[in-house]
Amino acid sequence: MKPNDLHEKRSGIFADDDPFAIAQKWLAEAEKTEPNDPNAIALATVDADGMPNVRMVLLKEIEPDAFVFYTNYGSAKAQELDQAGKGAFVMHWKSLRRQIRVRGTISREDGPKADDYYNSRSLKSRLGAWASDQSQPLTSRGHLMAEAAKVALQKGLNPQRPPFWGGYRLIPTEIEFWSDGANRLHDRFVWRRTEPSGHWKVVRLNP
Repeated sequence: MKPNDLHEKRSGIFADDDPFAIAQKWLAEAEKTEPNDPNAIALATVDADGMPNVRMVLLKEIEPDAFVFYTNYGSAKAQELDQAGKGAFVMHWKSLRRQIRVRGTISREDGPKADDYYNSRSLKSRLGAWASDQSQPLTSRGHLMAEAAKVALQKGLNPQRPPFWGGYRLIPTEIEFWSDGANRLHDRFVWRRTEPSGHWKVVRLNP
């Protein structure tokens, strides 16, 4: 669906009417210029007391209407996402001097797509998902390595996806694209909608 633009016609790197298409293009550019993890996002959540948390995770897919990442469902981030049903993240690329900020609602990706992604990971990463009791206290790294070795013996060469590990889908109600400008006169456009299935409104923001 085409958004309702409240100001000037967008051009250049902001030209597309679909914010997900812009995000995909920017990420594809970053994959050619960023030295490490161009798909890294700083994911923000809040706990039951409203205390914020933020950490780096890897964005694994930009769908036509959502952003998808994966984690252990017992982790602090997962518990906070489940409790609030909302989340936010920022992607920042120093090489492009651009960033994308996203806020929206959260749902689990716990079906065949999660299975497919888990099976695409290296064997050690799949076994590591079983071995790590993510976010819980750990007596030593040696204990973690022993757990990984034990899991390797138990699960063999083709471990199934753990029931406590899967994906999250963030469906945005707000996406902001930021590009560095001379003299700190940056370009900022924000796409907003009141609900996940609503129409986008696009506004240029002051830097």
